[in-house]
Amino acid sequence: MKPAITRLTIVVSLLLITAPLGTDAQQSRAWSVPRIGYLFLQPLSATAHLRDAFRQGLRELGYVEGQNISIDFRYAEGRPERLPDLAAELVRLKVDVIVAAPEASIQAAQQATRTIPVVMAVSFDPVGRGFVASLARPGGNITGLSSVGPELTGKRLELLKDMVP
Repeated sequence: MKPAITRLTIVVSLLLITAPLGTDAQQSRAWSVPRIGYLFLQPLSATAHLRDAFRQGLRELGYVEGQNISIDFRYAEGRPERLPDLAAELVRLKVDVIVAAPEASIQAAQQATRTIPVVMAVSFDPVGRGFVASLARPGGNITGLSSVGPELTGKRLELLKDMVP
């Protein structure tokens, strides 16, 4: 679990660094603290360890909440019907990037914005779910981690047959 969180924080960090480069309006205003929206279906009580690992990973990269980064946490408390409103709230807050998991959260973020970068904490089939065009070239505003299960199933079976004839 820890390597996935570390990769996630690297992706989020890169997005935060590059986010101001794509907006002409920000050129004239003073630098502001990057803001991350964190959208999860599960309750905080079930995912506190992920939240702590996320913060730790950001700290290891030099981002300290309340100093040079801001994080807006939103939890649907296991109620998927709350996700669209929570995602819309993060968009209204003008976060620089949204980190979302599981797939119901990613879908809510996708429906709420086509411009704010969305980082999937994990998706089992981002192409099949319509989050990205392909794994090689995601396109759009969604990126992140995938288990790439469907794409590798045939190859895994082939390797298994080669190993155990």
